[in-house]
Amino acid sequence: MTTSIPSNIGDGELTVTSILRHGARWHSGRSVTTVGAEKPVLFGDLEGRAAALAHGLAELGVGPGSVVGSWLWNTQEHLDAYFAVPALGGLLHTINPRLSPDQITYTVNHAADDVLLIDGSFLPQLAEVADRLPTVRTVVVVGEGDASALSGTVVRYDDLVAGRATDFAWPALDERSAATLCYTTGTTGDPKGVAYSHRSIWLHALSACTANAIAISARDCCYVIVPMFHANAWGYPFANVWAGADLLLSNRWVDPATVVEAVRTHRPTYSNGVPTVWNEILAHLDADPARDLESLDRVVLGGAPIPETLSAGLRRYGVEALQGWGMTETSPLVTVNRPPRPEENPDPVRRAGMQGRVIAGVDIRLVQPDTGQQLPEDGETVGELELRGPWIAASYFRADAPDKFRDGWLRTGDVGTLDPLGYVNLTDRAKDVIKSGGEWISSVQLELEIARHPDVAQAAVIGVPDDRWDERPCALVVLREGATTTAEDLRAALLETLPKWWVPERWAVLPELPLTSVGKFDKRAMRRRFADGALDVERF
Repeated sequence: MTTSIPSNIGDGELTVTSILRHGARWHSGRSVTTVGAEKPVLFGDLEGRAAALAHGLAELGVGPGSVVGSWLWNTQEHLDAYFAVPALGGLLHTINPRLSPDQITYTVNHAADDVLLIDGSFLPQLAEVADRLPTVRTVVVVGEGDASALSGTVVRYDDLVAGRATDFAWPALDERSAATLCYTTGTTGDPKGVAYSHRSIWLHALSACTANAIAISARDCCYVIVPMFHANAWGYPFANVWAGADLLLSNRWVDPATVVEAVRTHRPTYSNGVPTVWNEILAHLDADPARDLESLDRVVLGGAPIPETLSAGLRRYGVEALQGWGMTETSPLVTVNRPPRPEENPDPVRRAGMQGRVIAGVDIRLVQPDTGQQLPEDGETVGELELRGPWIAASYFRADAPDKFRDGWLRTGDVGTLDPLGYVNLTDRAKDVIKSGGEWISSVQLELEIARHPDVAQAAVIGVPDDRWDERPCALVVLREGATTTAEDLRAALLETLPKWWVPERWAVLPELPLTSVGKFDKRAMRRRFADGALDVERF
């Protein structure tokens, strides 16, 4: 056994509380602006706002070990909760309103949310499922909205924080304790939870600020378009407060006209989002030569590969498109596609289309999916990418998923290549999931839902290219003999049970579906027939 020599360096405090204190004290003049709000909030007031919320929540019984759900847009109140709940010792569960009612019910119950902070616009959604949420004791309503349909305790946010003290004796916390909780949209089965620790959030913010990653500094203003219910808004709220960069929060509006006007008015230096959103912004800009993005110098895009037309279009407006790669399980940042030194970049065109170079703090390997045998990192060999590190999930929250982890490594399910400089190039997906507008859609769950209809004999779903959403589901069905049900009827039935954005617009009714030699659906053949125009597809 090796004997180590102890250091004489203190441990410090790698917690969300320390991020809040640093930003409020040393960057007190920087500000948070919410699109549509009357005035910005200074960083110097952030800790006071978080303290007032903490006092209100404590009066509701929230303390260390409590779980608070946030069903909110990208707003100041959501940012206050980002800091107040973890600093109080609680766990903030950011609820994804795009999930179906059943999935929202599952995540709230699985997390055991004690208190819900909800925007008034979401109250109708809550009313649909409220009687199925036994752990929720109190609902706190942000803004306007009719809560009369809810039973139990309902409190208005403004009343909860009014007159509260703006200082709080924040408890000492274990930096490895859980701070925030996000659920995946789920490729199969129920959504899976990822509980980020204080330490993981702190280290992720630190790495995100480096020049090889996003290069966030006190000279920046970040326009947060990514939803704050999605993987901590990719970590940007924490990273920007830590770095002293102004924040511009999108509220509920990410339509092109609002985004372009917000850039003109508030002059952010960088932003983020999925390619789908920025494709629409680019089209809006191109429709009027007078519009511009003058203050922006970079946009970090993730969730799907960046089309070259989008990269070139943003360059026309002086904006660099940075490809990032990650997932809910990775906090989410894993790679950023910044070019290496010129002498290390013999093929810049090919490298420009990659997902980017692994950032400091993440360990990555390429393996044979079935055996886990490590493969060459030569930029040519294709395998499954596996990850580990201080902000990479090592398991799921209160759930077993042994197929997703191997010897301490996260199995990403993404297939591609890894080169000697650490650049990732994704070439395929290990499973037949569909990625639409940066969000996962489960083909298996869609198939199961379609097959529930009594007139359906067989159902398969494949992902097909889509100009707006990059990829969309296409349903292929075989109807039972004598059935009078139409594809439009089947689509209408899905709209009653699934999120609207999951439901396919493209349908093909066939006499039979192609099968492999072992009787499984041959989805490769289905995709080929779609690409060849050999399917009679209806679009709704």
